[in-house]
Amino acid sequence: MIAHLAENRRRLSVVSIPRDSYVEFADHAHPRHAGKINGAYQHGGGELAVRTVEQATGLRIDHYLETDFTGFADTVDRLDGARVCTDKPLNDAGSGLNLAAGTHQLDGRGALQYVRTRHVSPPGDLGRVRRQQRLLNELVSRLRAEGAFANRAAAALTAYRLLKSVRVDADTGFHDLIRLGGALGRLTARQTEFVTVPMEEFDHRVPQWGSTLLWHPQRSAALWAALREDRPIADDRRIQPNKEDIPVADDPALIRLRVSDPEVARALRAQGFAVESAATGQLGAARPRGGTVITYDPYWERYVPTVTAVLPGAELRPVAGHGETFDVAVGSDGAAVARIVHDRSSVEGAPVRGDRLLCGTQQPQPDR
Repeated sequence: MIAHLAENRRRLSVVSIPRDSYVEFADHAHPRHAGKINGAYQHGGGELAVRTVEQATGLRIDHYLETDFTGFADTVDRLDGARVCTDKPLNDAGSGLNLAAGTHQLDGRGALQYVRTRHVSPPGDLGRVRRQQRLLNELVSRLRAEGAFANRAAAALTAYRLLKSVRVDADTGFHDLIRLGGALGRLTARQTEFVTVPMEEFDHRVPQWGSTLLWHPQRSAALWAALREDRPIADDRRIQPNKEDIPVADDPALIRLRVSDPEVARALRAQGFAVESAATGQLGAARPRGGTVITYDPYWERYVPTVTAVLPGAELRPVAGHGETFDVAVGSDGAAVARIVHDRSSVEGAPVRGDRLLCGTQQPQPDR
């Protein structure tokens, strides 16, 4: 994560860089080469990691904090735990996470499981990064409310607790952390903003590195420019997709549709869906009265947000055992086909203000 504190101390911007981002490493002992950004740490520790981030973003990094898994868990315990919330159960055998729907106060071990898990919805690194942002936002908001940054003495105590399990670079001292804590204490969640670097490609294959992530060239450049120029990112349209497009998390090519109306079928096929036209009478003898009806197997629930995004207002009818194809019966009122774009970055990592990531708020959507 890169944290940028505005010059006027009235805004904190936090940018997550996924570990599989493919970038060129800064100069070091090996011949010049590129790789996954977390590999820079493996090649040269925090010093090379910082220089690689600076080279990839054009930013100047002033301070550096580092911890490991044990240090992270210890830090959460020293700060009296962390609150997280979920609207659905989160279970991942890989990380050991097992949370029922609702709000939970986690100890260090539980918090580590929460920020490491990647096999729950939304899956993968971008979903995990958003959960990391949520936990950090909740933790800082609680500490602020409890007065952990209220004055210099309180900020000093918080910094002391932090330094027991977090390492800093040579340019970051105890008094730097106190000053940063004081700035955090004067901010509200509304004055913080979180984003994940916008992506263009999610499976860029590279020998020796495997599957990597490529940043979206224009939108990521706009993000770094906003930070360099000390501008807010939450409302910057240049960081987000075209406003005419509805971002969806799933590749339409993976979703099979059987559509009763030939024109709607053509429109959906043009947007990349795997579409077959329904045979006569296959979806019923007559059009449904009114709107469109979508019948599907609940097993494929994860694709529903993408299907309903492209067919807004359709009625959903889950039927167990229906199979892998979504049946789209276009009603007598016809069906509007919206314009979508496969853009997981804008679904799971869009710019959002901190107050929209707190427990008790609605699931965040891209700020428009």
